[in-house]
Amino acid sequence: MNTGQIVLLILPILILELALLGLAIRDLLKDERHVRGGNKAIWALVILFVSLLGPILYFAIGREDV
Repeated sequence: MNTGQIVLLILPILILELALLGLAIRDLLKDERHVRGGNKAIWALVILFVSLLGPILYFAIGREDV
């Protein structure tokens, strides 16, 4: 497997991760958004530093519907 093939395998995952990251941060920064635990700063750290799972966790369990 050469470098070009590896890049083609990793690129969709990278694009997905960046899209989820952007969507999660944008949603978190909304004034009307409430989060589980009440601390947006903690959720921002989870989104940013837990790689692909951070934004998924935020959308699955972090958001609260008011």
